[in-house]
Amino acid sequence: MVSRLMFQGTGSDVGKSLIVAGLCRLYARRGLRVRPFKPQNMSNNAAVTADGGEIGRAQALQARAAGVMPSVHMNPVLLKPQSEIGSQVVVQGRVVGNARARDYQAMKPDLMPAVLDSFARLSADADLVLVEGAGSPAEVNLRAGDIANMGFARATDTPVVLIGDIDRGGVIASLVGTKAVMAEDDAALVAGYLINRFRGDVSLFDAGLTLITRHTGWRSFGVVPYFPKANRLPAEDALGLKSRHEAGRDGDRKRIVVPVLPRIANFDDLDPLRHEPGVEVILAEAGRSLPSADLVLLPGSKATISDLLELKAEGWDIDIRAHARRGGKVLGLCGGYQMLGRRLLDPERIESDVEAIDGLGLLDVETTMTGDKRLRPVSGTSMPDGTPFSGYEMHVGATVGPDRSRPFARLSDGGDEGATSEDGNVAGSYCHGLFAGDRQRERLLRWIGANPSALAYEAEVDRVLDGLADHLAAHLDADGLLDLSRRPE
Repeated sequence: MVSRLMFQGTGSDVGKSLIVAGLCRLYARRGLRVRPFKPQNMSNNAAVTADGGEIGRAQALQARAAGVMPSVHMNPVLLKPQSEIGSQVVVQGRVVGNARARDYQAMKPDLMPAVLDSFARLSADADLVLVEGAGSPAEVNLRAGDIANMGFARATDTPVVLIGDIDRGGVIASLVGTKAVMAEDDAALVAGYLINRFRGDVSLFDAGLTLITRHTGWRSFGVVPYFPKANRLPAEDALGLKSRHEAGRDGDRKRIVVPVLPRIANFDDLDPLRHEPGVEVILAEAGRSLPSADLVLLPGSKATISDLLELKAEGWDIDIRAHARRGGKVLGLCGGYQMLGRRLLDPERIESDVEAIDGLGLLDVETTMTGDKRLRPVSGTSMPDGTPFSGYEMHVGATVGPDRSRPFARLSDGGDEGATSEDGNVAGSYCHGLFAGDRQRERLLRWIGANPSALAYEAEVDRVLDGLADHLAAHLDADGLLDLSRRPE
């Protein structure tokens, strides 16, 4: 059996994704063929694989850290929330339907074969598979039929290391309490734990490690100090994104304002922009008017019509139209592009119970929701200047109208993509990932009057991944973790 090790957490957002990414880079630099794997993920921040499937963005980053191309088998079950109680279900890269939370619990046992199939496919071409859990094994109310945590570990006899986040407090109780509520057979697969995001003198926690080990019987694999450069890597979910942006006009920097809607998706489009010293990216949250801006950027949405209704309920449609009347720039990406048009039609009720709704009317286009989801890598040049770009499409809906005669881009396959208003101040595109390209990001900044920097974004991501691997090597027992993966307990 392939060497394998699973990292679970005492809760969500304890740093599992980054720990796995850093270890992928660390062990890949040792010459091992490393593959990341997450049985089940819940995120609207997805990546398109080369074969036209989709996986969680975190697994795409982990694949990059391991030096391999992303595969649908790295995240065989992806849940994309469309409402407070329901999600779109993606299995091995393809949408299989929608499910309310209660209905999904009944579906899980039927999804385990796909999970195990993907794990076997990855394992066949790997020396080491690093597995990331979801949520926490302490959620024992969801243990029946589990495919994300101990259910998967038990099915594959994979040893588990539990991650506790000391930055949020109560880490001793979190780890000891997790052991207390777990079934005995599940707890037997947990071989150890590590502490993440420690601030200050690590030696001050020596007594804490002794106490945790005494109450759990688990071995400590180390204490990881807070890694500040983690915020230079793409955010896994919207909560992480919000923590990275702060409001407030700062000197002469240009301001990009992003209305944050409940079903924001593919928000990694914003990550390269927030590293530019010439701009500040401000996330506008519900309950407040949109602040003055040089650019209003409407990002992607998992449920465009529902989010458009929310945007109008906040009064942001009024703010955006006023901004446009003053000559301000507006850019819509994917769902944001659809919102900029005159109308959105959903005759088959694909996204909502609303058959038709007026858009913002800033682009003379109209979108009809269709049943087919477009998933593919794309490349081309932006119009009319011919600046090259590469990215991906991930959307439902077909957009037509007069402003399509002024496309945002021309694709490498010869097709025109997106739309631009007659005055050139409003544009929309279905392309994600545009601004990871330095030239396309420079074009956007010059459009809004900002000074581009010398940032080489893709190279910066790799530098941070290398730094993260060095950080983990200095503070974790990397050899002990590797030994554990080769001798499942």
